[in-house]
Amino acid sequence: MENLNTTPLPRIGDKAPSFEAVTTQGPIRFPEDYAGRWIILFSHPSDFTPVCTSEFMTFAARSDEFEALNCQLVGLSVDGLYSHIAWLRTIRDKIVYRGMQHVEVRFPLIADLRMKVANLYGMIQPGESSTSAVRAVFFIDPDATIRAVIYYPLALGRNFDEIKRVLVGLQTVDRFNVALPADWHPGDEAIVPTASSSAAAEERMTRPDEGTQCYDWFFCTRPLPQEELEEVPVQ
Repeated sequence: MENLNTTPLPRIGDKAPSFEAVTTQGPIRFPEDYAGRWIILFSHPSDFTPVCTSEFMTFAARSDEFEALNCQLVGLSVDGLYSHIAWLRTIRDKIVYRGMQHVEVRFPLIADLRMKVANLYGMIQPGESSTSAVRAVFFIDPDATIRAVIYYPLALGRNFDEIKRVLVGLQTVDRFNVALPADWHPGDEAIVPTASSSAAAEERMTRPDEGTQCYDWFFCTRPLPQEELEEVPVQ
């Protein structure tokens, strides 16, 4: 029999579930406090652990890159506020990693001892751990819609170049009405939306738009110059 008390996992295309929480930057209402911005909501298993420490140092050291993309970072674990504060002070005062040191974590870190938010967002996955959040990453757009989700297990640290690539890719899709191919990076060609009728397919093959390269009716690309991508507007 279906468990009616089970909270379904938030999915791509869903509105981001709302909650209120205490964080290292004060109380927040999520996602309302960040209306009009992109949000990356991410969870980590535990304070004072080495993989999580490396991730927080990397996110903090690169936070200006995400800020420039109109993106708010919000972290979470099922530790308490005082543990969070002590851990972030330890990161700032003692930890050196890959040339990073004296790193100040200025984005909010949610205290979630009762696992309320972690369960709301499907960050507790019992097959991996029933007492710690996995490494989940939710990409939420300025309309508070979930646009992408990535889950990592406890032992595997995240790839931050990929996290930034996903964010830039989503913004690019929205601005230029394109799709993006495998291994796309800013400056690469994008995929033109597939023709929606036989007539459109025929015209695309015989009279393609300037700059468009069609390999067949369903597979056409066009360039998006680097300087054009760098002008992606904030919303």
